[in-house]
Amino acid sequence: MTALIGQAKDRILVFDLDDTLYMERDFARSGLKAVGDWSRSALGVDGFFETAWRLFRESPRADLFDVTLERLGVEVAATTVRRMVDVYRDHRPTIDLLPDAVRFLAKRGAYAGFAIVTDGFQNTQQRKIDALGVAAFCDPIIKTDQWGRDYWKPHARAFLTIQERYDRPGGAFTYIGDNPQKDFVAPKSLGWHTVRVRREGGLHARREAASETAEAARTITSLDQLAEALG
Repeated sequence: MTALIGQAKDRILVFDLDDTLYMERDFARSGLKAVGDWSRSALGVDGFFETAWRLFRESPRADLFDVTLERLGVEVAATTVRRMVDVYRDHRPTIDLLPDAVRFLAKRGAYAGFAIVTDGFQNTQQRKIDALGVAAFCDPIIKTDQWGRDYWKPHARAFLTIQERYDRPGGAFTYIGDNPQKDFVAPKSLGWHTVRVRREGGLHARREAASETAEAARTITSLDQLAEALG
């Protein structure tokens, strides 16, 4: 037991945000509710949220707002869709950390450090971070969009920044994420350990990695399994 605790205290765990510490579908529901409220007050359109949420659950899609408006018999104007996108991205989300994330983050003192690397539009991700209260557990929290879209994962800049911050070799770090398309390529190239959280209902839960290079070394379904996965 003493050896395991000693190993833990030498580790820095770096988390993804969406579908890792909370469910991204919860943000989508919250955002669609905000767009529905805006549609009712600004356009006099009822039923936007109910229709959009049903379509999202059937299959998340990039043209969700356009299709929802079409289903409601509303003209699809580019200016209207752009405004909806702004409302969605800029709303104050009603989201919570998952219970297993709460339990694991409470173990912060057993490890050398917790941090976050997250993609997505900077202002939107900051609103999620504020709503979830993860700054109480994780430092630094890097929103890759602060450097522009070119630095979103799989770019290595965020991971190198954290490694330099802690001044440890790659083997001291573990990245915990959910998307095999982009989450694990950079940390693996730096010698980090990698763990995929494959949550039921996650947007990427059924996605397979394109190659062995892109897949995490270990896969779990809950952060309750993370300590064991770390070995």
